[in-house]
Amino acid sequence: MLCSKRLPGVCSLGIALLTAASLTAPVRASSHMDAPLITLLDAANTTDVYAFVAEQDGRQYLATALAVYPFEEPGIGPNAFRFDDNVRYEIHVATGDDLQKGKPTFSYQFDFFTKFRNRNTILQSFQDVILNVGDDGQNLTQTYRVTLVDRSDPKNWKRRIIGKGVVPPNNQGNVTPLYNINDDGEMPAKGGVATRNLLDPYTQQSIVDSKDGYLIFAGQRDDGFYADIQAIFDGLMFRQPDQSFDSQGGFNVHTICLNIPLEEIGGDMQVAGVFATTSRRVLSVLPDCSDEERTRKAKFVQIGRQGNPLFCEGFVAIADKDKYNRTLPTADRNLFARYAKEPELAVLVNQLLFGGDSVVIEKDRTDLVSIFIPDLIRVDLSTGPARLAGDGQMVGTNPDDTGFSRLGIFGEEPDVLISQIQDGFGGGVLPGGWPNGRRFGDDVVDIAITALLSDLRDVNNLIINSADGIDAVNNNDASYHRTFPYAATPLNGRNHPHH
Repeated sequence: MLCSKRLPGVCSLGIALLTAASLTAPVRASSHMDAPLITLLDAANTTDVYAFVAEQDGRQYLATALAVYPFEEPGIGPNAFRFDDNVRYEIHVATGDDLQKGKPTFSYQFDFFTKFRNRNTILQSFQDVILNVGDDGQNLTQTYRVTLVDRSDPKNWKRRIIGKGVVPPNNQGNVTPLYNINDDGEMPAKGGVATRNLLDPYTQQSIVDSKDGYLIFAGQRDDGFYADIQAIFDGLMFRQPDQSFDSQGGFNVHTICLNIPLEEIGGDMQVAGVFATTSRRVLSVLPDCSDEERTRKAKFVQIGRQGNPLFCEGFVAIADKDKYNRTLPTADRNLFARYAKEPELAVLVNQLLFGGDSVVIEKDRTDLVSIFIPDLIRVDLSTGPARLAGDGQMVGTNPDDTGFSRLGIFGEEPDVLISQIQDGFGGGVLPGGWPNGRRFGDDVVDIAITALLSDLRDVNNLIINSADGIDAVNNNDASYHRTFPYAATPLNGRNHPHH
């Protein structure tokens, strides 16, 4: 059921762009199948990007994450899902004047290197039970290097390695028992926890604490996105609550998590923009080089991009989807603004949900342009830490943080944060989650459809039409961690939900 209410607008045009960016989003979800060509290369196919303010051990961070490789069936063999050595994974942060330009100020490059202990076996990943990451039973091992490219001084770019790490094993089942309840490979994966010391041993051992204060993790995780994507792309024929269907339920992804100390990107009195890219290495022959030297010398061509979820799927026409993935947000104003200003999606919603009535505004969507152009997830860094999701409840061993709402500011009890640098809705009030950042647990489909149905062009007279529960999927299939790396434990190959 849809309901309508009015919210007081903000007082000055000077904050209109931020308010629109914080409150508006179209029907968009997880970018699992966003463009024709990228669907042919799963390891470079971005599924989700996350960005929010976090606090860990008394330190403030911009928490970021990039997930790739959609629809990983847990526990396959003999080959395994993994990061691609020929793909460079990058998380970009735009600050200052670069924010509106869509230009990365800081880029964090992840390069992976795969080794096999024994190539004379069919047991690609596991030769024995794994009790510690990288032990003798783990045949396939992946390591990685993280390089920071600092462009804050345009005349003097700087590069430095901020950390190196190892990827923990995938959750196969009996050979990876410590991921699972009671350390039993026949049991489902362990639920989310609130403190680092309670994480499973594989995850604990794989977190990198860099000398510069970064927290880094890369490995298999549960797919943290939840929604009925089948219904959305099946004529918007949503199911009833007793027929709820989580399209990503029971699947894993490969996830990179990076907590960036705020002092590394200019401090907390600013708004930052986050997006991610994947780039494929151009094939070349470099004899007598190590794997790391070969990667450093290689040329990479961008093939994937994501900022806010589902802009490419929900707005950009087929003719330009691959172009979106090959370009940076600096090109968005010239190439893709028209798709946000006159969204075809609004026309389709009017036709399919409202019988042709003009319920959703189809023209002059300047509010959508202000969100998506350039396509970055904007995060106000001056607020306190965002509230985090746990098990989706307010009770149990890992409840949601007090005040967390999967609907953010659109919740029955709004989940908001207070800015120190802008007025927001008055007194600095901003959304507590997406689209002011994006947290694990944000119900992006319900938030998005609410925003699309609403009229946010007049910041002094916002009309909000709620779509709470429209797709009948209100929780993830696994509980999140309220500590780094936040994403839920990877599902057990022997024992996991599947719809």
